[in-house]
Amino acid sequence: SPYFDEKTAKLCNRYRVPCMPGAMTIKEVVEAMEAGADIIVAGSAVFAAPDIEERVKEFKTVTKDEVIEISKKIKLNTIYLLKNRKNRSRVKKTAFLGLQQKSFAFINKKSEVKMQNQTIYALSTVFGKSGVAVIRVSGSQAIDAIKNLTNIDTKNIKPRYAYFCNIKNKEQTLDKSLVLYFKAPHSFTGEDLVEFQVHGSRAVISSVMYALSEIENFRLAEPGEFSKRAFYNQKMDLTEAEGLADLIDAETSEQQKYAIRQMEGGLKNLYDGWRSTLLQILAHLEAYIDFPDEDIPSDIISDMQNTVFKLVSDIQKHLDDNSVGERLREGFRVVIVGPPNAGKSSLLNTIVNREAVIVSDIEGTTRDAIDIHLDLGGYPVIFTDTAGLRQTGEVIEQKGIEIAYSKTEQADLVICLFDASKDSVQVFDNTAKTFKNKALFVANKSDKLTFERCSLLQKEGCLVISAKNRDSIQCLFSAIENKIKSRFSSGSSILLTRSRYREALKNTVLNLENFGFDKEIELTAEDIRLAARELGKITGRIEVDEILDKIFGSFCIGK
Repeated sequence: SPYFDEKTAKLCNRYRVPCMPGAMTIKEVVEAMEAGADIIVAGSAVFAAPDIEERVKEFKTVTKDEVIEISKKIKLNTIYLLKNRKNRSRVKKTAFLGLQQKSFAFINKKSEVKMQNQTIYALSTVFGKSGVAVIRVSGSQAIDAIKNLTNIDTKNIKPRYAYFCNIKNKEQTLDKSLVLYFKAPHSFTGEDLVEFQVHGSRAVISSVMYALSEIENFRLAEPGEFSKRAFYNQKMDLTEAEGLADLIDAETSEQQKYAIRQMEGGLKNLYDGWRSTLLQILAHLEAYIDFPDEDIPSDIISDMQNTVFKLVSDIQKHLDDNSVGERLREGFRVVIVGPPNAGKSSLLNTIVNREAVIVSDIEGTTRDAIDIHLDLGGYPVIFTDTAGLRQTGEVIEQKGIEIAYSKTEQADLVICLFDASKDSVQVFDNTAKTFKNKALFVANKSDKLTFERCSLLQKEGCLVISAKNRDSIQCLFSAIENKIKSRFSSGSSILLTRSRYREALKNTVLNLENFGFDKEIELTAEDIRLAARELGKITGRIEVDEILDKIFGSFCIGK
């Protein structure tokens, strides 16, 4: 483009539009388009320029009328831009967003071509002693691994069939192994894929990996590269890939259950459904933009408004989940607070059934927050022991008390523990206000209390336990588990498990709340387009290069 400058280049980069500046006249741009060029950035760069009218005048070979004619050919609302200076930044976005879907396809294709030229291998199981270890090979030359390491006839090999054979490196036998070949696209990655199921000794694994490294054009896979290739080959979207990562990391039955639901496309189907609804609305709006002389019928306007209103309501309900999805992944935080010597450390030791923290009769023994992870009824729970709450002049203990209050702010549940043999629940009168509705009052040392005293405490809403007796704290376990379960609504079969989903959905709602027919129809369409774009970012349909490395980098190398 003759108007290609630094500002335009930054805009291209921001919206992921591949660009190549060159000394082309605008007429040449149109000719290139008519000749079938894949992506023409020059037109939108021209029309995005803030001083468009001055630049058109300077460029003697093109008149303003010609610019308008060109704008029709590249399907941009240049006339709107020229007439509405105050809204130029908004229309400038529209110009680039119009090319965004095509440019993402270009980026994907580019990455896909790069991957097809490289065959990768990695150990997919833990390195060390085991009965069986699985080594994966994926890429266009994966079959070469079978050619080089076995005597199997690769010309007549059956896909998805297990071959038992010797694995050799030159003349040396490395192991007896099962070998499986998965022909593209019917494999995990969507490429040709080979699996060697070898004996899981360090020597065998190392020798087979070394033999693979000697094959031309083979290289060791990067973390998560098998899954990344599956994404590029449309075997899964980003939510399914992250569900797979959660399943690999799952430590409890509930984590496992919800990870499988996400991996099977629960979130993908939900978000793609919402996006499809928006694209239908956008198609209607674009049709009326192309035919400005036609008025939009009132019943169609009403249908669009109702659809958007319902969609906003559905997304808001999805967002209003008490962050239970993130908590299921990271762990529900239960913080134990109380006066010194209330039995907090003793309770934590009894909960985990081992001596995890020091217990002493000396007040102020615990000075820092100590986290212990536990599987409670299938839910991941992080129990935190804290310093005793009291007024003190000792600097280190004061710091510990500050940390204790900080932990209660982050907690999902606060166990307010007190020594019922000498204190009452009123010891928390000044502090419980900060815990709001997440306090669970627990009276400790029931072994020192009379039956009447225990009954009175229970009437006051306290759980009565003896921290040193594991059988005694079963009621506490049940209460915590019920509190966690209560956070799962009836619609919690699909959980919002990532903060990036939440951010994108909030942006979607903001754009839809701006939607209305009290402004130019181009801006109305832009609100819908931006909302659909935010949903597309979650599943990886658009503009995801900046987060791919972060997502797949958290996988193990063999996945």
